[in-house]
Parts: sequence; structure tokens; C-alpha cells
Amino acid sequence: MNNKSCPISLISVDSNIARINAFYVGLIFTVYLLVQNNALIFFLILDFATRIFLKKEYSLLFILSKNTKTIMRLESIKVDGAPKRLAAIFGLVFLISIAILHFANLTLAFYIFSVILLVCIFLEVVFSYCLGCEVYHLYKKVFV
Repeated sequence: MNNKSCPISLISVDSNIARINAFYVGLIFTVYLLVQNNALIFFLILDFATRIFLKKEYSLLFILSKNTKTIMRLESIKVDGAPKRLAAIFGLVFLISIAILHFANLTLAFYIFSVILLVCIFLEVVFSYCLGCEVYHLYKKVFV
């Protein structure tokens, strides 16, 4: 019996806004990898922290994503917000780790973490597949 369960919350989010947001994160992160401008990684860390610890409405990338959705006239697709929040927390942890690895000149680990982050972003943008729910399920299976 495969009893998958995701973290459930009463808050729903728009999947299209999340996908557009992931696209912008991926774009900014790719530029960061190409030009190694530390301001870009700090901007992403700040934006993720704003969405997680304050309000998503204060996030510049959320505002940009919401406006992009409006301009593109995409429908709202409501999904449970908990897996997306968990994915954002993982994203923040990865971004902070990547910044630390960059400053510590741990190049191999830096690129491994960067590739993992880009794969997660790619899955969200292209397939609307969020790894947050899968990681949560694995955690529950192993530790609960």
C-alpha cells in the first residue's frame, strides 16, 4: 500500500505563479553562475527569506511573477501551499549553502549543490513537479 501524504495546509497557492517564480529564480541563478556576481545570490537569499519569514507579497520575485501571470492571462491553478513552502525552505537552505561553498572556494560541492538546485527548478518550471512533497514523504517513511 503506497500511502503518500503531503503536508496539508489550509492555505492554497497559485501553481502558475509558483512556476513563473521558479523560472525567474532559475534565470537569476543561472546568470549568477555565469558572472559570479555575489549580489545576485544575496538577492535570491533575501527574496526567499522574505517569502518564508515575512509575507510573499513583499517579495520582488513574487510581485514580478504575479504581474507576469496577469500579462500572460494565465488561469489560476490552486494547489496546497505547504509543499511549496517546504520547497522554498529547501531552496533557501540550498542558496545559503551555495553562497557559503562559493566563499569557501569549495568548487566541486558548489557546483553539485548548484546543479541540484537547477534540476529542482527545471522540474517545477517545465513539469510543475515539486520535490517538496516527495522529500516530505521520504522523511515520514524513514523517521515517523
